[in-house]
Amino acid sequence: MKKLLTVALSLVLLLALGIGGLFVHGYWSARSDAPLLAARANALAAAGRTAEALGPGRARQLLAVEDPGFATHDGIDLASPGAGFTTLTQGLAKKVGFSDFKPGWRKFRLMGYAAGLERSLTKSQILTLFLDRVPMGRDRSSRWMEGYFTASDRIYGKPPSALTERQFLTLVAVGLAPVRLRLAEPSPELHERVTRIERLVHGRCRPAGLRDVELKGCAAKA
Repeated sequence: MKKLLTVALSLVLLLALGIGGLFVHGYWSARSDAPLLAARANALAAAGRTAEALGPGRARQLLAVEDPGFATHDGIDLASPGAGFTTLTQGLAKKVGFSDFKPGWRKFRLMGYAAGLERSLTKSQILTLFLDRVPMGRDRSSRWMEGYFTASDRIYGKPPSALTERQFLTLVAVGLAPVRLRLAEPSPELHERVTRIERLVHGRCRPAGLRDVELKGCAAKA
């Protein structure tokens, strides 16, 4: 029994060291990449592609859906209702810190990378980069789209600030599943998600817990 306990404790220690190693590797990778990312964020800001350029109050609406704890977390949020298990910063980390992110053990490196981004960049820079790199699905010509400004131009022919609220919230809605929820071919599922988001951002409902990224807590009551 003592031998089995020793083996079990050794395995737990190795597992902890492995997880810690992945996290630390991700963290320092982000710190190393930060100067180039900051320069990219600053260039986007100079081009007017920041959260403020979405229009008054729209960054708040986006964050209410994408990452309700964004203003205060350090890249990891396991408490905010509707946050899910991937913060906006982690979503950005998938795009800038991995050539092809896949779930599994890489999640711990992802968390470390997100923590490194939070340590190295401002919240404004992180949000600006996210707006530029977030997957938005395919346009009507089947070209893949990244970023709110690109998607708004290709789908609606105008910048986000010129969209109606419903159009803007449709951009927000596809972030959950840009392959399934297509801007170019709006489905009943997409329309329902937009309606749930409308209820959320106007304070008429709340997500049903941390994992409620589909906003079931904002579905119409029977």
